[in-house]
Amino acid sequence: MMLKAVETYDAIVIGSGHAGSEACLALSRLGKKTLLTTLNLDSIAFLACNPSIGGTAKGQLAGEVDALGGEMGVNADKALLQLRMLNIGKGPAVQSLRAQVDKVVYHTQMKHTIERQPNLDILQGEVAEVLVENNKVVGVKTAMGEVFACNAVVVATGVYLNSRIIIGDYTKQTGPNGYEPSTKLTQSLIDLGIEIRRFKTGTPARVDGKTIDYTKFELQPGDELNVSFSPLSKNVKNKLPCYLGYTSTEMHDCIRANINRAPLYSGKINGVGPRYCPSIEDKIMRFSDKERHQLFLEPESESTDEVYVQGISSSMPSDVQRKMYRLIPGFEQVKIMRFAYAIEYDCINATELKNSLEHKKINGLFFAGQINGTSGYEEAAAQGIMAGINAGKYVDNSQPLVLGRNQAYIGVLIDDLVTKEITEPYRMMTSRAEYRLSIRQDNCDLRLTQIGRDIGLVDDKRYKLYKKKVKQIEEVFNTLNQMKNPQELTELFNATNTPIPKSGLTLKDCIKRNNITINEVKKHFNLFENIPNNVLDYVNTEIKYEGYIKNEQALIEKTKKLDDISLPEIDYSQILGLRLEARQKLNKFKPATLGQAKRIDGVSPSDINVLLVYLKMKGVI
Repeated sequence: MMLKAVETYDAIVIGSGHAGSEACLALSRLGKKTLLTTLNLDSIAFLACNPSIGGTAKGQLAGEVDALGGEMGVNADKALLQLRMLNIGKGPAVQSLRAQVDKVVYHTQMKHTIERQPNLDILQGEVAEVLVENNKVVGVKTAMGEVFACNAVVVATGVYLNSRIIIGDYTKQTGPNGYEPSTKLTQSLIDLGIEIRRFKTGTPARVDGKTIDYTKFELQPGDELNVSFSPLSKNVKNKLPCYLGYTSTEMHDCIRANINRAPLYSGKINGVGPRYCPSIEDKIMRFSDKERHQLFLEPESESTDEVYVQGISSSMPSDVQRKMYRLIPGFEQVKIMRFAYAIEYDCINATELKNSLEHKKINGLFFAGQINGTSGYEEAAAQGIMAGINAGKYVDNSQPLVLGRNQAYIGVLIDDLVTKEITEPYRMMTSRAEYRLSIRQDNCDLRLTQIGRDIGLVDDKRYKLYKKKVKQIEEVFNTLNQMKNPQELTELFNATNTPIPKSGLTLKDCIKRNNITINEVKKHFNLFENIPNNVLDYVNTEIKYEGYIKNEQALIEKTKKLDDISLPEIDYSQILGLRLEARQKLNKFKPATLGQAKRIDGVSPSDINVLLVYLKMKGVI
């Protein structure tokens, strides 16, 4: 059937949050004629919750998006208010960059970037229906009845599908910040046979900074770091501090006295929320022995007095919120500017997707972001750029890009989504990555920039910086492989309280000693004058953890053998050697590789051995 379309595009992206922004930019930069549809132009890349980018494991995701040629890192650097490296006292595997950003600047800069991008049109309007013929996407239809034809669609609707906010007994069908919700698209997805789930998240109140007694809070300045999310950014500086504070027993008593009015406990909330990010009322009830809980005061923007109260999300009634917030030391006179609220929304079961984020049964239909059951800006952006890349590849009829768990946190994120039953909003954490020493914050560009270049997303400027860094690393290692006799090493070893060696050592071997770092070597031998600190820090880590990294790489190679075995279309119910649960799970998830099959809950090592025998009998391997 021929569509009477207003216009025809290669791809259409539904939603302009962090997933949609990265998806539309990736598609258009790959030369695809793209349409971005959004409920409201003012919500493009809107920071609906905390005004920050990065954090534990999330910093790696933001860095990986940047390394592939995405926009989140560049934009975060432009909007920076404060920069910190988290877990600096721990090993490099868990260190992550976190930026406090100006939410007004972040939105404005991303909107300008999207508006100025060639091959990209923007339309404010609600998409009501995804049009599919013969299990293949052919276009979308708006609530106004207009039809736009296309070959691929990326659904990146965030928390806007049938969303409603809850504040005590008050509920309203709306998206974050009062933006209109999407009320029609869910039914279209249901009609296509897609499973819909109901999730929940929440956000704290925003308070008037002029009414805060900052003397009762602990100053949290930014770190003086010579790093940024993107190597394209220069002279990134801290502008505003954050503050650390604590709740009080009086506040806890107030919450307990009103717990029957909490929607979470009265049954007014139906959606499933994240266990790892509970509301303050949930914290008080679950951790009754704790006398106080941490909170952080985070500036929303240089252009407003609004302050985000990190750690105190709530859906309590407005009158209770007024009381309980004023029981925080330093908040005695505080005035709430925006009440905290919970928000419920529709999302899909992401196990219906391939590793490319394309639906398994509907060709050309991709999903990215919170509609896949995730939480967080960084998780959304990571899915967005991958969905954009793979939608572009689908249009070109070429093989999709799938990153392995050993290559990137993005690989871990997507693999988890498509192989595990996600029963609550999914948040990336370092503990989810089994190879986190190899996929660190400091090597995002070294891992993924060449991949981004090969795809066509990394431009000449970014690639030139990458090649320069690779060359500098090579130069540093060549210098460190120089042999030094004991006499030449005496001053260095004495200065670091290290026993002087009896025979010669390379400078690299010296750095392997506990008390010696590359900075000591630099100072004592007047080396690396023109080498940036981030390059030296990278080399120092590689040397210090060389043994651990080699062990991890050996494990990666062992696991990779299973991930390299592709699985054909199989009716697992016919393989009698498999346990019943394994047959059911494998038929449900339809894993792409044997390695992916192994990671499905309910599939045991013995089931994998049965599959190996089966594949050998069928001549697959």
